[in-house]
Amino acid sequence: MDRFIRALIRWQAADPPPPARTLTVTELRRRYADSAARSRGTAAPEPVAAVADLHVDAPGGGFGVRTYLPPDDRGRLVTYLHGGGWTVGDVDTHDQVCRRTAVALGAVVVSAGYRRAPEHPYPGPLQDAVAAARWAQRAFPGRTHVIAGDSAGAALALGVALHHRDHGGPAFAAQLLVYPPADPAMKSPSLHAYGSGHLADLDDLRWYYEQYLPDPAHGGDPAVDLLNADHRGLAPTVIATAEFDPLHDEGAELAARMAADGVAVEHLDVPGLVHGFLLMADIVPAAATATREVLAAVERTLAPQRGRPHRPRRPTTTSADTAVRTPE
Repeated sequence: MDRFIRALIRWQAADPPPPARTLTVTELRRRYADSAARSRGTAAPEPVAAVADLHVDAPGGGFGVRTYLPPDDRGRLVTYLHGGGWTVGDVDTHDQVCRRTAVALGAVVVSAGYRRAPEHPYPGPLQDAVAAARWAQRAFPGRTHVIAGDSAGAALALGVALHHRDHGGPAFAAQLLVYPPADPAMKSPSLHAYGSGHLADLDDLRWYYEQYLPDPAHGGDPAVDLLNADHRGLAPTVIATAEFDPLHDEGAELAARMAADGVAVEHLDVPGLVHGFLLMADIVPAAATATREVLAAVERTLAPQRGRPHRPRRPTTTSADTAVRTPE
């Protein structure tokens, strides 16, 4: 394990945080935001050409997006969906991640402040994510479009890709899925191996699923049970996992199943790190290196395409459950 990560684990063990289920949602969101702020340390924001906070209209009031214009524009677009268990996190907690993405890929980044559980359980966050990708395509047309996210945002990103494939949404050139939760049954060995004492607690992960899926019947929906979804026809995909992450094994299994379904997959299995390493890049050198490697993998995925977006193909057979009812 990386020595900086070991130090963070020792620091947390000296004053362990209370379980998520013992806090109010407001307290939990504040704790996550404070943790993200500490992870930025004294680092200055990655410079970009421009940043703007805008609003996307949707039923129930809509949601915010933050757009980043790159200093070296290479005609790309990234719709980014932040992590946080579908419950916490926002465009502020992931500001530095999106800045780095814009700079590394020469892309306009649209960071979606989708509405979160428990106020907006499934499929609400997914519907907002679909709407965000459509808005980004309309606002920045003609660009090579990548759908991306970390943790719960990675699960949403893949759900958006499935929806677009089956319902004629904008074409994606690539997908970036960083430490995705892919199995709501939570059966993988890594959950139990690293679900305590590795900065991501197994019971907290269960609690996040409970907020997102108050109706367990949705646990089998393809946009939730991503391991068992039909991945055929999806864009080339970069999946990143961390060695000491409770979600490691399901991310690795997702990469294998997508490849078996014919998707071009590059799986980066990052050694020595834990869940959430994208947010640690300012204080953990190995996390900064891993972040650069993840973005370099997206660059490799995009470079051979010469700006031509991947056209998603509808599978020969699909389940009606794939549909997510989302207004145009």
